[in-house]
Amino acid sequence: MRLEPRRNNRLSLRSRNLRATGAAACLAAAALLLTACGQSSDSATSAATEAAKVLPQKTTASPSATAELTEDQQERKSVLDATKVTFDDAATTAVGEVANGKLVDLDLEGVDDDDREESPSPAGTGSPSPTGTASPTGSPAATGSPSASPGADGPVWVAEVAEKDGTVHTVRVNAVDGKVIEARVDADQDAEDKKQTAEWLSQATQTPEQAAKVATEKKKGTVTSVSLDDNDGNGVIWSVDVVGSDWKKTTFDVDAKNDTIVREETDND
Repeated sequence: MRLEPRRNNRLSLRSRNLRATGAAACLAAAALLLTACGQSSDSATSAATEAAKVLPQKTTASPSATAELTEDQQERKSVLDATKVTFDDAATTAVGEVANGKLVDLDLEGVDDDDREESPSPAGTGSPSPTGTASPTGSPAATGSPSASPGADGPVWVAEVAEKDGTVHTVRVNAVDGKVIEARVDADQDAEDKKQTAEWLSQATQTPEQAAKVATEKKKGTVTSVSLDDNDGNGVIWSVDVVGSDWKKTTFDVDAKNDTIVREETDND
């Protein structure tokens, strides 16, 4: 009967030993599992890092600003980027070539389509081109302007400056250095053309510079053309072209007597 307790004791001790061994095994297994998970996480992070080094990041390329411009807008940008002489300076230079002259028209070649369609006339030769032909509205607009695109010497301002009797002189000014390329009397003017030009100038109490200021106050940009014209029989206007930062051209018709804008049109091409 005394053997029973000893057996029970041995069984109890053995059970404790087994439980302790099992617990140690569980702890070891848990440690291995945690280590494996940590290594797996580190490996995954390392693999992702290596993949990022090998595979280039996908980026969405924004379209080029130039690529979004129309052909006309690109042409305007090309001409204006090369132009260093402003409208005001070109006007002062041109008027200075004609005694007591007044500006009738000043245009930066290449900014609008009409310029590009014209064939060039030789500069500095003094040979007349067919200028002074009346436009459909009766304006003595030039019809033989040189080519629009900037040439080897860069862009050019073409001015028409009238004497008191209406005799028009064409003055070409280099738009890069401001030097006069050519100054000559328009040979194709007749008495009627001169009379009309003189009448328009007498009606224009506001200067082209004042009209340009009115236009640029309405739209910020660069003045590329100013011309005196008839307002459908209602007096005279200064037609002012302004090219904005979007390279679109807006034409303002400014009353030549009171500097009010009577018409406005934007060319979206």
